[in-house]
Parts: sequence; structure tokens; C-alpha cells
Amino acid sequence: MAAYVITDIKVSDVEKYKGYQALTPGAIAAAGGEFLARGGRTEVLEGDAEPGRVVVLRFDSMEAARAFYHSAGYVAARAARAGATERFNMFIVEGI
Repeated sequence: MAAYVITDIKVSDVEKYKGYQALTPGAIAAAGGEFLARGGRTEVLEGDAEPGRVVVLRFDSMEAARAFYHSAGYVAARAARAGATERFNMFIVEGI
């Protein structure tokens, strides 16, 4: 069953964040994932959420999504991101 990694990010250091952005596509592809949304416009329809940069990734399974998160490539990307965000929320949701 497909799994989606969803992040809500508030970038505080754009230049530093660019290092993270450069490393993530390779780590995602290596785990068989793909971008479905990458920082496009957002609109709140209900509630009081204030989404920042929203990214949605698709993987073939929860296991593949977890493998991406723990992969050497993404561990390096996370290290490059350190100090570049005020908020970084990431979760996996199983889907269709």
C-alpha cells in the first residue's frame, strides 16, 4: 500500500536550506520515492493552520518511506538542514 511523507516547514535561513534541497532528490529517488508537491501555493479551507512550505512525497509502502528517512543520503540532508528551519514537521500516512 502506498505511503505519503508529508512535511510542513517554516524556513528561517533560505541559503542554508538550499543545501538540504540539493541533497533530498537523490535520497528520495534512491528509496523509490517521488515528489507530488514541493512548496507550491497553499490555502487553508478550515481551521487555524498556518502552513509554511508543504512537501508531499509518495513511496510504495510505509517501509520504503521509513527506509528513505533513515538512509545515509537523507541523514546527510537532515544534517545540512540543521539550523535552517524554525519549524519542520514530517509524518507518514498510509494511503491508496
